[in-house]
Amino acid sequence: MRITLLRMNQEILSVEQMYRADALALAAGIAGARLMEAAGWAVARAARRLLPKGRIAILCGPGNNGGDGFVAARLLARDGWSVRVALLGAVERLKGDAAIMAGRWTGRVEPLTPDALHGCVGVIDALFGAGLARPLEGAAKAVVEEIGRLRLPVIAVDVPSGVHGDSGAVLGLAPDCLATVTFFRPKPGHCLLPGRLKCGELVVADIGIPAAVLDEIAPDLCRNGPGVWALPEIKAEGHKYSRGHVLILGGAEMTGAARLAARAARRVGAGLVSIAAPPEALGVYRAGDPGVLVASSEPFADLLEDGRRNALLLGPGGGVGEALAGKVLAALGTGRPCVLDADALSSFEGRSADLFRHLSDRVVLTPHDGEFRRLFGEMPGSRLERARHAARLSGAIVLLKGADTVVAHPKGGATITTDAPPWLATAGSGDVLAGLLAGLLAQGMEPFEAACAAVWLHGRAAAEFGPGLIAEDLSEAIPAILAERRWDPHD
Repeated sequence: MRITLLRMNQEILSVEQMYRADALALAAGIAGARLMEAAGWAVARAARRLLPKGRIAILCGPGNNGGDGFVAARLLARDGWSVRVALLGAVERLKGDAAIMAGRWTGRVEPLTPDALHGCVGVIDALFGAGLARPLEGAAKAVVEEIGRLRLPVIAVDVPSGVHGDSGAVLGLAPDCLATVTFFRPKPGHCLLPGRLKCGELVVADIGIPAAVLDEIAPDLCRNGPGVWALPEIKAEGHKYSRGHVLILGGAEMTGAARLAARAARRVGAGLVSIAAPPEALGVYRAGDPGVLVASSEPFADLLEDGRRNALLLGPGGGVGEALAGKVLAALGTGRPCVLDADALSSFEGRSADLFRHLSDRVVLTPHDGEFRRLFGEMPGSRLERARHAARLSGAIVLLKGADTVVAHPKGGATITTDAPPWLATAGSGDVLAGLLAGLLAQGMEPFEAACAAVWLHGRAAAEFGPGLIAEDLSEAIPAILAERRWDPHD
């Protein structure tokens, strides 16, 4: 089964898939030279907008990226810009469309050395594209080092040279770019750290590749956003019971975690929210928000008997140990949508197989990197690769939190969130995210879509509030975001 969520140009293509898109465009009769002209035009347009007027160094590599650079050089020179072109390798060794574009450049071509940067006020990096798989070396490395020393503004073609297109890893070094111009669709390396930080502004240019090629490529990765999912509809005939009931397991000591999650679940639209608390902490929870129902968590099985509690959240402030692990397995035994966060994950450290045999794609695991290691061990690869492998291994949806949060489905679909602000890194933020997710599940969203939507709402709320954010602010920002969706009971 392929997870089909990709809408509104949100697709992300791997390097191999982008090569396939190019090949399909060529097979459809679109000339490669035409695509390269369009790519170089997009680069030149970005340079006109972003680089200071003055001499520009255009650094061309031996492949198609270099061809794009030659096109940009010709167009900028035609518009009166002073251009200095430096090539890695010899012009006569260029092939295909890159050779054609080099032939259309009538100016001087000099060897690629750091001297090519002197007297320049900006750089177009057309050295290597997303297919680079080894660290920069030789002249390319020396030039990129000199760019950093001179602090020149850079526009990259496709990806900053030295950034791996699929993983976002920096292969030794890469320039810090003002902008990166890529084509047709972004690649994982544009969205994952640390590569995303090297890209600067990401410009995705239409160069004439027809969107129909995606039907054959069938991508299953996209940038997270409202084009990927739809929030639950608020119906005129609805009532609190039809909007679902979230049950949150609270702990005895870190009582703020469950309360933050409960408020988030209510703000995002859950009709009812209950906190199941240890008997010794009932007074603390009952002194909180009056709209939250509070019940004793002992025996927890009794609370699970009520099927109207249709979304379960365990882990925030729950206390690591066998007691919590037992409650997690009891919750999973109901077959209801379930969010396992924080302590619910750490309670299975060293015994993850005991958890995995009870999981399904109705369960969402929400680890940060430390919790991920406790549950899955050390796992190589990018955040995307690790989340996808963990989802396949566990059978659950994995929401791997971070500055480039990935949501991965065990059957293949995944999203990357690229616009969450750094001030989300504050205590209690994850509890709010878990509550948003549980609240959406209670309203009937599919778990994968709910996880993606919760991550986006979480980041959007932080962005709307701004620096100085604390976890308590996140839920209070949610109503304004939901109000952006106009609701007409007569629609």
